[in-house]
Amino acid sequence: SNSHFSINLPNLPAAPPHNMSKTTASAAESPHNGFETPTLDTESPTLLHSISEHGGYAYVRMASLAASGDVRAAEAVREMAWEQLHSGPWHSVLPVWRDAYSMACLHVAKHHYGNGEFKEALRALDMGIIMGGNLLRKDLDSAIGKVSEKARNLRVSDRSCQDFGSDDHRLVDLDFDVSKVLQLLPVKSLASKLVVKRSALSLEKFLKDHYLSGSPVIISDCMAHWPAKKNWNNKDYLLRVAGDRTVPVEVGKNYLCSDWKQELVTFSEFLDRIRSHGCSPSGPTYLAQHPLFDQINELRKDIFIPDYCFAGGGELRSLNAWFGPAGTITPLHHDPHHNILAQVVGKKYIRLYPASLSEELFPYSETMLSNSSQVDLDDVDEMKFPKVQDLEFVDCILEEGEMLYIPPKWWHYVRSLTTSLSVSFWWSEGETSSPS
Repeated sequence: SNSHFSINLPNLPAAPPHNMSKTTASAAESPHNGFETPTLDTESPTLLHSISEHGGYAYVRMASLAASGDVRAAEAVREMAWEQLHSGPWHSVLPVWRDAYSMACLHVAKHHYGNGEFKEALRALDMGIIMGGNLLRKDLDSAIGKVSEKARNLRVSDRSCQDFGSDDHRLVDLDFDVSKVLQLLPVKSLASKLVVKRSALSLEKFLKDHYLSGSPVIISDCMAHWPAKKNWNNKDYLLRVAGDRTVPVEVGKNYLCSDWKQELVTFSEFLDRIRSHGCSPSGPTYLAQHPLFDQINELRKDIFIPDYCFAGGGELRSLNAWFGPAGTITPLHHDPHHNILAQVVGKKYIRLYPASLSEELFPYSETMLSNSSQVDLDDVDEMKFPKVQDLEFVDCILEEGEMLYIPPKWWHYVRSLTTSLSVSFWWSEGETSSPS
């Protein structure tokens, strides 16, 4: 939960242009081939006017050709918008160009869909969601629903003879050697105070004993009713609902390392990397702090917001996925919100230091990283930080099916001990909450 980090994908390679035959406008509109884009149909004139006001005359000229079925024009406008998205720092990109990118992605996707190229259509739509604006979001979402269904039906007929449900379809095995794991963990791990564990914790007790006093707690047994508990440890299920979807991942040891980078991959490729023990030449691949559940509705249906997140009358700020192989690390940092980390599949080691120790943990001075510590718990520099090893902390192994409450500003270090699928729920204070 490195809160300074937002999807900063503008360094990614552009999607390769596809060689497609020209399709006609009627193909894009016929119910057999097309998907409907009511928002685009309504908003198009206003959006194009706004794009031309920002100098996008070439885009506007090409966009009308794209809308009438010219596939090369559709690829060209997507390219133009992509260049605008990469014209400077992400936060300085004009919102109109993000909407222009979504519009272009819809045109491109329509062509692929008309040609029965469902994977390519899904990639274009996902790119529109990840990189585009919010104006055309409803169209992107409904198109994804329709295209996913077609792609799924196709896949089912391709695989009808395969045997599903055997053990080798599990994502994570239950075998686990604690003594081996202890050798990988930071010095003094699991040797002093463990995080308190409670089962059947009432909302009142949570509020009084943990929320108001700001003390962490592991809540066992409140995820038994989540479909995710069964579904997410099944590779076939994950491939079926998300395999062809494009997601942003982090590659490298962690976001503080110089060789760390972001990539866009399909979920099936991501699962392949996890299965090969997360190895890509440049380090583990981690789907970290991504609003995956806004993007892939089927996965959103598998989880429920814990009642504890409504403690204090606040509101849910974000719901993020953390999927990755054993060995992924989120370095020591803190977040501004209340946080429940739900461990759906696999196990994680987590170490927590109270907010009162902030100075002793040497936060970085630059604003972007001010919530991250300069102390690398995996390799503490005794010369620079001689007293760090004496600081008090609590830690735990968060087991499958458990949730950990992390109060605001508490420092935490997280390491996956197995392949791990977790969900974090951030929520704010009631009344006094300041806009994030």
